[in-house]
Amino acid sequence: MSKPIGKVGLEDTGPALHRIRITLTSKNVPNLEKVCADLIKGAKDKQLKVKGPVRMPTKTLRVTSRKGPSGQGTATFDCFEMRIHKRLIDLHSPADVVKQITSISIEPGVEVEVTINDA
Repeated sequence: MSKPIGKVGLEDTGPALHRIRITLTSKNVPNLEKVCADLIKGAKDKQLKVKGPVRMPTKTLRVTSRKGPSGQGTATFDCFEMRIHKRLIDLHSPADVVKQITSISIEPGVEVEVTINDA
């Protein structure tokens, strides 16, 4: 069987696609999940390839302190902890489209970090 004759390697792919990783971090899980859902909905409306949200392990920061203000008395302790939740979302899209997607209103207490890599 013969292959069709044509120009090889001259396909027009359009705008350059980038691998974009959006990292979301928060102490409040409902706010974090809402921002994730909004980002994914915006990306799917623009018909982009989306992977995620990938739930990373929760970091637990613990501080143990004495209850008593002085060193006298029985040794009783208070234990305080703060949990930090993290989500990853991967997109394959042009860099200018990411500005439109990430322009949504972000809930208070949610930190967003965008990393762009060439595909």
